[in-house]
Amino acid sequence: MSQPNESRPPFPPFTQETAKQKVRMAEDGWNSRDPQKVALAYTEDSIWRNRSDFFQGRDAIAEFLTRKWQTEQQYRLIKELWTYAENRIAVRFAYEYKDSENRWYRAYGNENWEFNDQGLMQRRIASINDLAISADERLYHWPQGRRPDDHPGLSELGL
Repeated sequence: MSQPNESRPPFPPFTQETAKQKVRMAEDGWNSRDPQKVALAYTEDSIWRNRSDFFQGRDAIAEFLTRKWQTEQQYRLIKELWTYAENRIAVRFAYEYKDSENRWYRAYGNENWEFNDQGLMQRRIASINDLAISADERLYHWPQGRRPDDHPGLSELGL
């Protein structure tokens, strides 16, 4: 269980503004590619489904993300709010990466998030599909790390 003093504002129930803030915070965290830091946004017993992987807990999250970012190189992600209600947020996202053989991909997906009262994610359900793309088809060219504020989002990119 999460420690009583752990929290990650904004807290539910979400408004459109706070839901968008939560989505951007998640995007920024994932673009850091720091598994330990990202895992802290989740409860210690958080339940995940990522594609066909099912696991639970911060340690498992950090291990999963470590493996992910070792194989998905040059990872850059954009998330966009889809909808929200009470303590739940749904997002759509797309990220680009290359594999160890320098083949590029764009992964498209949806996530359903559920938060506890302290603003930590207690459930994450993700459905993701990969599309092979050429290097010329890439749309995400910012330096590794946080997406710049002036970089277009998914809707502006037509994704």
